[in-house]
Amino acid sequence: MIEFHLHSRSGVAQVRHAIRAGLLRPGDQLPTVREVVASVAVNPNTVLRAYRDLDREGLLTMRSGSGTFVAAPAAAAEEGALYAQLAGELRRWIATARRRGADERTLAALFDQVLHETTREVAT
Repeated sequence: MIEFHLHSRSGVAQVRHAIRAGLLRPGDQLPTVREVVASVAVNPNTVLRAYRDLDREGLLTMRSGSGTFVAAPAAAAEEGALYAQLAGELRRWIATARRRGADERTLAALFDQVLHETTREVAT
């Protein structure tokens, strides 16, 4: 079962990451809204909204009276496959950059800069 932590990443991002990384698999049950609220002291409506957003994305299935589960393989598998593919490409890119002499700080700064630049490009 996933355990939520309060920090800069939202619970939605934590669940997405866990699905993409294979930490949560189709059929796994997530904590109830009440359990999340008790463990991280967040508003129940916030947790419910996050679960509903992930349900609409096809990553979760909410079953009234039964709980919230990681969705059937179709949506979850697509997320996992994309994550794995992109992670492999990023690993190769990092290996090439390190061979060229880039250190971790440089790589992180470069990735952050390019990520934010492309985010702005897509938004405009």
